[in-house]
Amino acid sequence: MDPHGADHRRVIRFTLNGAEVAHPEGGTLLQALRGEFALNGPRFGCGAEACGACHVLLDGSSVPSCALPVEAVAGRAVTTLEGLGTRAAPHPLQRALLEEQAGQCGFCLSGILVTAEAFLRDNPAPDEDALRVALDGHLCRCGSHNRILRAILRAAEEMRA
Repeated sequence: MDPHGADHRRVIRFTLNGAEVAHPEGGTLLQALRGEFALNGPRFGCGAEACGACHVLLDGSSVPSCALPVEAVAGRAVTTLEGLGTRAAPHPLQRALLEEQAGQCGFCLSGILVTAEAFLRDNPAPDEDALRVALDGHLCRCGSHNRILRAILRAAEEMRA
C-alpha cells in the first residue's frame, strides 16, 4: 500500500468452486480461502503441508493450501469441500460419510474428502489398501479411519453405478 491507502498488489484471478474470482497477491491460498472467500472447509492444521486438513483440489489434483502462495493458482481451478456438493445435492462422498456416520470432530474430513474425490476419479474401483495409501498424508486424531474408509468405498460404488 502506498501512503494514500492504494493497494498496488497484482490481482490474481482464478476459478473457485466454479466461479471466477480475484484476490490480491500475497499470502497463502488457505488464507485467501478462509479470509476473503469465507470458506470453512479447508482448515489450518499444521502449516507445514503434513496433516492434510488444508487440502483442496487444484485443477483436479489434491494439494495442501496452507503454504501454497495464492499466486500459484493464477488462471487455475480451485475446488474446496464447498464446491463438491450442496445440502440439497450432496456429492456421493458427502452422502456416504453421513450415512456411515464416519465423522467425529470433522476437522480432517474436508481434506480427506477432496483427496478421495480426486483419487476415485482416477481409481473408480479401489481396494481398501490402495485407498489407505492415497489417504496416508491425512491425519485423523479421532480415530474414525475405518468408518471414513468404509464411507469412501461406499461412495465409490455409488459413483460407479
